[in-house]
Amino acid sequence: MNTAASARIAADAVDENGRTAPGGEPADPIADTAQFVAWLRTVAPYIHAFRGKTFVVGVPGEMIAAGRLNALVQDLSLLHAMGMRIVVVHGSRPQVNEQLRLRGVETQYVDGLRITDAAALECAKEASGELRLDIEAAFSQGLPNTPMAHASVRVMSGNLVVARPVGIVDGVDFLHTGLVRKIDVQAIRFALHSGAIVLLSPLGYSPTGEAFNLTMEDVAASTAAAIDADKLIFLAESSGIPDETGQTLGEISEADAKRLLASESLPESLKFTLRHALRACEGGVARAHIIPHGVDGSVLLELFRHDGVGTMLVEETLEALREATHDDVGGILAVIRPLEEDGTLVKRDRSLIEREVENFTVIEHDGVIFGCAALYSFPEEKIGEMACLAVNPSAQSQGDGERILKRIEQRARAAGLKRLFVLTTRTTHWFLKRGFVLGSVEQLPLERQNLYNWQRRSRVLIKNL
Repeated sequence: MNTAASARIAADAVDENGRTAPGGEPADPIADTAQFVAWLRTVAPYIHAFRGKTFVVGVPGEMIAAGRLNALVQDLSLLHAMGMRIVVVHGSRPQVNEQLRLRGVETQYVDGLRITDAAALECAKEASGELRLDIEAAFSQGLPNTPMAHASVRVMSGNLVVARPVGIVDGVDFLHTGLVRKIDVQAIRFALHSGAIVLLSPLGYSPTGEAFNLTMEDVAASTAAAIDADKLIFLAESSGIPDETGQTLGEISEADAKRLLASESLPESLKFTLRHALRACEGGVARAHIIPHGVDGSVLLELFRHDGVGTMLVEETLEALREATHDDVGGILAVIRPLEEDGTLVKRDRSLIEREVENFTVIEHDGVIFGCAALYSFPEEKIGEMACLAVNPSAQSQGDGERILKRIEQRARAAGLKRLFVLTTRTTHWFLKRGFVLGSVEQLPLERQNLYNWQRRSRVLIKNL
């Protein structure tokens, strides 16, 4: 197709308000309005959940060098306006490399760490100073008709990171390269509570007044663990952690992360990021995310879309939340028996659970089963049933039921199912609060309709996955 023809098609695809519609058709204002309202209603629960939460965001120097700083700052300002507390940690690797290149100094790395000699340290100081000013300037924007209009964002930074030298490792002297020793937690929390965004550079200072060049990942992970952040978000070159087929894994556990780090399946740069994400989770951070910085709005997409755009690392390990084996039958029976006796669950004998144990997911603490649920698939209708959700009374109100539900939803998606339904007589409101809606028996798969117990009159609740 020639250029003139392409231009004509592009012009035809834009309506009088400058909006482009798929397929070259003018955009429908009513449809646009409905879509916007539906989207806003969809993200509202996330806004409620995240208000007052603390997020540490690791921004690589490569993202800034690619010209994506303004878009990121606008997104982070939006989160800040919605009540989220933001700590930004920026990197400076490509900027330091460029400074060294201009000085004719060769860059030296060992195991992913820069050997910071005197010249490299001066370049790191210059790069960090310039980047800090650029980021502060970006947060200070307030032009009308831009996402930063009416924004009033204060940025606080300073000597908040105490560092120590890496020293000599395997005969290699890393000179002025350092590691985080301590984070000024009190100062950061004071700034966050006063409504400021905290900005940290990859530089640390020793009590003797020396400066050390640090990695963004080390500063971000150490800060997230020290201030007990709710999330650590790494913007990376990669779209996340890939599976065997190259598809991005939406969620992995700490055990998964350790297995991947011990394998040769990941490139070193991604291993480096994952290693620090794992360290943060082991330090108490509930969630760590690795998302692509090349996707516009990736932070918003990761936070406000159920599937996100990258990989989320969670605290729970497969030893705590996993699929059941035949050894778990006794534990499952012990959990569900009280609920069967009071009529909450339909009675199941041991032989039935033994036959269907592979359908169950269990959660255990210290080797004891505290909760379970089963997934039964109806592939032709692309729908699944979650049955037998039960949690030991001593562990209720600790979130085990919700964690099991999320695991069942994850299994259902992996099986290609689009919807999930439950039948319940006493826990309707619990499921409604978690995205289910009331349905009817006619909406069930035909096979399940034929087995419906009209005497129990269980309510049907359905959730789109």
